[in-house]
Amino acid sequence: MIFKEERIIKISRIDIQEIDIPLVTPFRTALRTVSSINDIVITVHTDSGETGYGEAPPTAVITGDTKGSIICAIRNFIAPSIIGMEIDDIEGIMHALHSCILNNSSAKAAVDMAVYDLYAKSLHRPLYQILGGAKQTLETDLTISVNPTEIMIHDSLAAVNQGFQILKIKVGKEGMKDVERISQIRSALGPQVTIRVDANQGWNPKEAVRIIVRMEDLGLDIDLVEQPVPAHDLYGMQYVTSHSCTPILADESIFTPRDAIRILEMHGADMLNIKLMKTGGIHHALKICSIAEIYGAECMIGCMLESKIAVSAAAHLAAGKNIITKVDLDGPSLCRTDPFEGGPVYEGSCIKMNQDYGIGITQVPKPIFKTLK
Repeated sequence: MIFKEERIIKISRIDIQEIDIPLVTPFRTALRTVSSINDIVITVHTDSGETGYGEAPPTAVITGDTKGSIICAIRNFIAPSIIGMEIDDIEGIMHALHSCILNNSSAKAAVDMAVYDLYAKSLHRPLYQILGGAKQTLETDLTISVNPTEIMIHDSLAAVNQGFQILKIKVGKEGMKDVERISQIRSALGPQVTIRVDANQGWNPKEAVRIIVRMEDLGLDIDLVEQPVPAHDLYGMQYVTSHSCTPILADESIFTPRDAIRILEMHGADMLNIKLMKTGGIHHALKICSIAEIYGAECMIGCMLESKIAVSAAAHLAAGKNIITKVDLDGPSLCRTDPFEGGPVYEGSCIKMNQDYGIGITQVPKPIFKTLK
């Protein structure tokens, strides 16, 4: 019997481009205000002609990554380290990716997801099936930005009318006044809508406990409170978690698998928010999923201000893993337009996983500038 020899597929070059997608409304949190998604998108090419896509938002206030640092990291460090490597050597590529430069988690995430895209394509499977294939559909929440209360109520009601039954309300700017804001939103929405509260590091530990306990006393039925205190204050997170009944979700406090172990060991949070831009991509996110399973802690999959490429990669991870029980992947729903083709289908709060190979993105705009060839 004659077996057909499979061709070894190697990375040949990485193209870089910049995208700018206006948001439907400005995105406001306790940390920043943004009116458009201005991200870096990459295309990883192979010598077989196949392509994989990735994306990195310059979210300096959270990850420390700027547009310039992302481009520099990919062009001058990551690309030279992985060009010529075989796609099926996923462990080798990930070692080169994460060891060639310190930090720069967003740049690494963009390349990581593009490599996983290519890896799944080489196996002729959608990525979520390669990662475990736990689910075929997801339900995402929708973020309500910080604004005057009447605007937040209007935006919340509009979201419900669009089919969203889970809302993440941004707070953290006005202390105890946030309780009144959430109370009025709950009154307007009624009891059937799930409300999550995200303080984006906006409170101190004692203030956070006062606010959360007050919301509990008022029966506001809050699903969870995300990152109530500054990211570095793990003992503050521990204090809040131990003094409130509402589940506490760690976000900015969790970047690496080591961070996940530490905060779970000290009971600094009940749940972990995994974001590919913090973990440096899918590879380390999978490790955090495994750690969460060991400790019995559920995870949320989240995103920065990202367009369909990065959000689709995160959706594949969430669909692959049962430990990811909560989904905050509303990036495409916040955009006025979608310049990309393919990938999971976003219908209001429902994300339907694609059955195309890889992440499923089939086309991006023409690159503006390129890296090494």
